Amino acid sequence: MVTNTRKAGALSRRTALLLAASLAGSIAFSSAAWAQSAPRVKLATSAGDIVVELDQAKAPKTVDNFLQYVKDKHYDGTVFHRVIDGFMVQGGGFTADMQQKPTRAPIALEAANGLKNDKYTIAMARTGNPDSATSQFFINVKDNAMLNAPNPDGHGYTVFGKVVAGTEVVDKIRAARTGTKGGMENVPLDTITIQSASIVK
Repeated sequence: MVTNTRKAGALSRRTALLLAASLAGSIAFSSAAWAQSAPRVKLATSAGDIVVELDQAKAPKTVDNFLQYVKDKHYDGTVFHRVIDGFMVQGGGFTADMQQKPTRAPIALEAANGLKNDKYTIAMARTGNPDSATSQFFINVKDNAMLNAPNPDGHGYTVFGKVVAGTEVVDKIRAARTGTKGGMENVPLDTITIQSASIVK
């Protein structure tokens, strides 16, 4: 009986180890599946395609807001209206004739989410009011630590994703010749249009 008990104990421990390994594998698979399910948006521009992956876990309100504008076709036909090489490229608010498109109500700032304004990340543009972001976004073309919360004004700028394809297109846009148009500075002289924005399945 003692021997059998020991064998049963050994079997129980072996079973427990197998179950633990299986559970760990399931968790790893679930994590991988979750990572792969992060929403992606393709910006088809006149300069080429850019794909951004959005971090819904760290910037839920911002991602939901951006995706709603995508679903509403708000970005289709808008332009990159502010391009500063060595800083960022900004779009999502104006048509080619520099008319600002109507937007929904602004959203709350989510800048203190741990995501940094590093090169090729996408972040929300805003006014001096931290809770004023609507549809306009920008893509950092260098590491812009001065935009990370609490810089530069005690609040920071909300990063909500990163470019996962088309960094060469971002580089092409940042190198565009710019000037003044419609009373605004740093506007590409050759219009760069977002022809469509769509959720990548």
